[in-house]
Amino acid sequence: MRGVEAGVFPRRRWIVRDADGGLFGAYLTEAPHPSPHYFGTGECFLWRASILSASTHNLSQMLPPPPSADTTNIPRTTTISGGPTSPTSLLSPQLASTPERIRFKAFPYSGVNDYLILCEPSFLSIGGGDGHYGLWLDDNFEKGVSACCPTFGNEPLSEEGMKFEIVGVELWSVGNN
Repeated sequence: MRGVEAGVFPRRRWIVRDADGGLFGAYLTEAPHPSPHYFGTGECFLWRASILSASTHNLSQMLPPPPSADTTNIPRTTTISGGPTSPTSLLSPQLASTPERIRFKAFPYSGVNDYLILCEPSFLSIGGGDGHYGLWLDDNFEKGVSACCPTFGNEPLSEEGMKFEIVGVELWSVGNN
């Protein structure tokens, strides 16, 4: 695989951004190196992250508590207006300044098979089985594929679908060997 030397990196986190802005990747326990066989340990996993929109994560704050909830210390709110309001005053400063929230979803090793990491000169794949890869990247990091695979029991990582266009790839090293 171009640009990857065996033994250069200790534990690695691969981060992929697709053309839709999706962010996903893998945590690898061994450096990718050309091999005709799968390698890696059960510490490997696939992951995806998504940014929750303000309307998604504030929805729960706008709903009333369930009947069984302790409402002793909850501030009183009303939906009745005290007078005419302008459209801009309907936007609460709290909602407007709420930072984006990230949902992180990990897909740990299932133990179903040992198809963890496979690296050949033309591609890198993480996870496999049933004719699918959990994450597959071409040697130029331009095209990728992600599908459900038994190794991690994952869902496809990209919102673009099974095949996706890669906009960027980062490799972060954690610790040292």
